[in-house]
Amino acid sequence: MPAPQDPFYNSCEEHALTQDEFDNFLYQRGAFAPPDKMREGTKLLSGLRLVVQKNANHKDTFMSKVISLPKSSYERMVRVLKLPFRAIETTAVVGPFFWCAHDQDDDDPHLQIVHRKSDVRKKGKTRGWEMMLSHSFKTNITTGFIKGTPSSDIVKTIDHARACAAQIGHPMLLPIIILSYDLSPTHDQKQRDARDWLRRLENAVSLRDEVEQHEQYFQDGLLEVDGLNRDLVECHSHVMWKRPQAYWALAKEMERAMEKFRSKWNSMKPPNDLMNEPEKMHRKEIDKLHRSMQARLEFYKVKIKGLENYIHTTLERLKVQREALYNIMSQREARLNLEIAGEQRRIAHASKRDSTAMKTISLMGALFLPGTYLASVFSMTFFNFQTDAHPIVASQLWIYFAITVPVTAAIVGSWWWFDRRREAQYMLDDADLEKNIDKMEKDIMFHLRKRTMSKANTWNTITSPTRE
Repeated sequence: MPAPQDPFYNSCEEHALTQDEFDNFLYQRGAFAPPDKMREGTKLLSGLRLVVQKNANHKDTFMSKVISLPKSSYERMVRVLKLPFRAIETTAVVGPFFWCAHDQDDDDPHLQIVHRKSDVRKKGKTRGWEMMLSHSFKTNITTGFIKGTPSSDIVKTIDHARACAAQIGHPMLLPIIILSYDLSPTHDQKQRDARDWLRRLENAVSLRDEVEQHEQYFQDGLLEVDGLNRDLVECHSHVMWKRPQAYWALAKEMERAMEKFRSKWNSMKPPNDLMNEPEKMHRKEIDKLHRSMQARLEFYKVKIKGLENYIHTTLERLKVQREALYNIMSQREARLNLEIAGEQRRIAHASKRDSTAMKTISLMGALFLPGTYLASVFSMTFFNFQTDAHPIVASQLWIYFAITVPVTAAIVGSWWWFDRRREAQYMLDDADLEKNIDKMEKDIMFHLRKRTMSKANTWNTITSPTRE
């Protein structure tokens, strides 16, 4: 995108580069060579030469230690276009990053810039953009490499720069443009939407009456605790999107870069008698653009400061609602634990009474059963303890054992069969108990979801609550 002093030669071209054409672009050969025949006195005032990768779709394109060009091509590009070597060390940086410095070439000084935001990974794919620029103070040509995924604003930034062809002589043009897209009103609207979401959450948790009837979380008097907690977390993440503190630091670094450019640009200004009228007009245009971008950075800093205060208030209110929700849940759990403890105590008392009764029965059996059994045995006709009795023990005593043993075995077998049936019944009872437990859990959750207050407001004043 060269901008000669003769508007007739102004041009803006975009080409898809094969490997051969890539080298021709770097070394300005073939179709990319400067025009040979121009009007007498025509001189290049400024230019912009970029290698752009739009809509990079490889899933690891912004992974650490990953470059999206062949190693040899990438190295040639960096060396020929005088791009900063330090850019290769920024593949793993997090957050919005901006760095600017002069190189050490005293004969042809360059202002080198690295600007990127590439630490996002969603659904297995990396997202972001990067920008490496190098501005020659000797030729007023800015060269660079730009890459972005489809989710970035790189395409819109390039289109925007194409529309500002007369102002490409300033190296901070592209960084300011992409910053303007990062801090667009879309971000402000997202914070306003999060605040509206917060008002609905406040109505659901603490019954703060600041939403319309149709915006309430529930219409049937029940509160879905799990969904409410999930929405609190999601709202918090929306509020934390693009933290203002990071972009405040970014704007400060850009201001330093602007001062570095202005200082060097003024120090290399040729004497007025050696500049023609188009060159003077061009420097005047660059100076106006510089002051305009400085004012824009000041505007963004004020905007970011207000956004920071707004986000801080939202986060504090979210914290209050989260603590209120936890308090409600703790109260409900404490009440439930008291009910469970009461039931367990009643069961323990009933078990104690049953145990006492069984102990009494066992004691009575232990006292009377041996004597009763012996009296029954010795009172049988198999024994005769009279003085003239002979024999004392009858020879038919075996009949007693012959009958007693089978009867005992039958009784024990009947008990075993009854016990097996009882175990099966116990299994059915356990299944019914599990069903009852599930029903009890549903009832508990039903009570936990009930609203705890019947008033529309929690304050006790005669005036309406203060609205924002």
